[in-house]
Amino acid sequence: MPFKTTKQLLESALSMAKKRAFWLPASFFIVLLVIDLAFPFRLTPRYSTLVTASDGTVLHAFLNEEDKWRLYTELDEITPLFRQVILQKEDRYFYYHFGINPVSVGRALVKNLTTGRRTSGASTITMQVVRLLEPRKRTYRSKIIEILRAMQLEWHYSKDEILQLYLNLIPYGSNVEGIKSASMLYFGKLPQVLSLAEITTLTIIPNRPSSLRLGRKNPYIAQERNKWLRRFAKAGLFDSKVIEDALREPLRAERREAPKLAPHLAIRLCKQYPQLPIVRSTLVLARQTQAEQLTRNYVNRLRSINIHNAAVVVINNETMNVEAYVGSADFNNPYDGGQVDGVRAVRSPGSTLKPLLYAVGFDKGLITPKTTLNDVPANFGGFEPENFDRRFNGKVTVEFALANSLNIPAVKVLSDLTPSLLIEYLKKADFQTVKKQSTGLGLSMILGGCGVTLEELTRLFAAFAHEGQLKGLHYTLDDKLKLTSSPALLLKGEGGKQVTNPQRSEGVKERLISPEATYLITNILTQVTRPDLPNNFDNTYHLPRIAWKTGTSYGKKDAWSIGYNRRFTVGVWVGNFSGAGVPELNGANTATPLLFDIFNTLDYNSPTGWFKSAPDVVRRKVCAESGDVPSEFCTHQLLDYAIMGVSSTRKCQHLKWMFTDPVGQCSYCTECLPDSGYVKKLYPNLAPELIAYYELNRVPYAKIPPHNPACTRVLEVGAPVIISPNDGSEYFLEGQQLQLACQAANDVKEVYWYLNDRLYQKTSPQKPLFVTPPLGKVKISCSDDKGRNTDVRITVQSVR
Repeated sequence: MPFKTTKQLLESALSMAKKRAFWLPASFFIVLLVIDLAFPFRLTPRYSTLVTASDGTVLHAFLNEEDKWRLYTELDEITPLFRQVILQKEDRYFYYHFGINPVSVGRALVKNLTTGRRTSGASTITMQVVRLLEPRKRTYRSKIIEILRAMQLEWHYSKDEILQLYLNLIPYGSNVEGIKSASMLYFGKLPQVLSLAEITTLTIIPNRPSSLRLGRKNPYIAQERNKWLRRFAKAGLFDSKVIEDALREPLRAERREAPKLAPHLAIRLCKQYPQLPIVRSTLVLARQTQAEQLTRNYVNRLRSINIHNAAVVVINNETMNVEAYVGSADFNNPYDGGQVDGVRAVRSPGSTLKPLLYAVGFDKGLITPKTTLNDVPANFGGFEPENFDRRFNGKVTVEFALANSLNIPAVKVLSDLTPSLLIEYLKKADFQTVKKQSTGLGLSMILGGCGVTLEELTRLFAAFAHEGQLKGLHYTLDDKLKLTSSPALLLKGEGGKQVTNPQRSEGVKERLISPEATYLITNILTQVTRPDLPNNFDNTYHLPRIAWKTGTSYGKKDAWSIGYNRRFTVGVWVGNFSGAGVPELNGANTATPLLFDIFNTLDYNSPTGWFKSAPDVVRRKVCAESGDVPSEFCTHQLLDYAIMGVSSTRKCQHLKWMFTDPVGQCSYCTECLPDSGYVKKLYPNLAPELIAYYELNRVPYAKIPPHNPACTRVLEVGAPVIISPNDGSEYFLEGQQLQLACQAANDVKEVYWYLNDRLYQKTSPQKPLFVTPPLGKVKISCSDDKGRNTDVRITVQSVR
């Protein structure tokens, strides 16, 4: 071994010292990193769900999964005053240490060793957070683990996040945890508006939550509070005048019930976003409160006629925010199903889908507002609809049919458009039940033969307020609700997930109907001369300027009224969740008064203007008899709206030329027209069903004279239409007779009925005939006195 000089030994020792100075800290850091990876700190506190209004007001609070009140305190709710008090009391050097305070630990260790018992714990706020998250027995081993865990917590999170986590977890006795829970449940206010005395009270409770019970030992708690206030004064923490005011402030703390406003929407949002501790809804507290009160008072007046519930939705048309959501008249009434959410309950829509039907008809060029339709008894393949009042109006215009909610014209339009087309529009509008029922829906759907919800209908009518553009409803203020692992945004479970709000769809915009059709529908629904105007509302200042439509379901189980103006769309349903019908229930007098009350309360004398005409809406002259472009014989004309390039330009055919003898006793066709002794004359071109209605009700009209009896030509056009029985149907009879009925042209005087090609009886076209058909396959024929014939085939079976 070679000899080393003193200088060489010193250099060697210095080199080794440098290497150790590098490797020792590096090794320590690596060990800490391995430990951190091996024993990660998982933050999984379970917070209560809090639903707030759009202005931040607390609407509803829920217990967490552990049945505790642990309301989430946000960073901006920790005021400088609150921060100052809590740090002065618990950890003055919180922002300067690395999770533990070495001076405090050393002092506590000396005290505990010299006294032989634990007199001081030296726990920092970070160490208390560790203890609240991971409770252990109070031993020195546990204290060492807390110290290591506190350092680990400081490594991953900021000081503000740790302080926030501490304030969310500190106990207040019973099942109350966190500063926000205590503030809400004992003082009835949010933490950011607490006074110095109230803040001091809440900072001393967590150290002794069992002995310092708010609401039970308030005088004793006030004494302990004042001791700390005087300490703050000695420390010069606050101005003496501020301390004096706090000392004189009485302690008014008592256990309060958690807020329970807007329960139906709150429960819905809590279930939809179970991970979120705070859900910021779009509800406007004033409007929600007004809607709830109006609904409750209105239903109380209806209880005498056995109507017990109602639901209301108010949509802001500018933002599509749902600003009021009333699921029932009284959530706390279990006898009338108060906890049922009427906004999402599937019900029969009655006539409320008619505006969409006529709008589609406008867009397809099938009809215009002045197009005439026959409101007379009709048979649509076995479906024989009736009007609500069981009356018929003869020939009516489309705008009259919609304003008066006539059923037969609506079924006729749907029959011409086909039910499948309307179903596609309803699917496009996201009617969920219609999607499920689509294969079984037919003509009756326009009269309520399908399932809808108040939410779906109100959103549909909001499209009319947006020029036919369908937009998504917003229930929360956030476009995207995120879950993160940071305590500052710590939610109800582990972080790292992201939740997209399906109800907040700013980009969901879809053209449902054209602006032109929307404008025409709005014009019709704004009319006030109509039967669904509630009693005592005509010629009164109580009538708001809105477009609205009512509906009443079969059996008088559901009353609807949905209206809109530029600012709001409001949907109202009234009825019984039990499904019990009420004879007095109807959309006009049961639901519309509540609709008007809500509009008059929310938007009375609104300065917002009315809807403007769409660019392609034009005015044109039409024949008053048909609503078509006038022909040369149309003397009675009027102005009508039309959609440029879309509306039909067919010529009016409400009259037709006929050849008759000079006295009008006989009509001729081209086959039997004589060389002379005839005149050419105009006669009404009426549909068979309208003729039958006129004949039955003795309505005078110009009849076409009977055809020349000497004519040998057999006409093919205009054969009788058999309206009973229905072609292809199966009938189960037990002692009953089957009705035979037809509709024939107005020049037909007699018809001949045949059963299985054998003459049964001759009768007039307007007179029904009753027959006992044989069992099995039966052919029924009807021939008129012009030789024109129609056949139907049915199956007759016995019920035995």
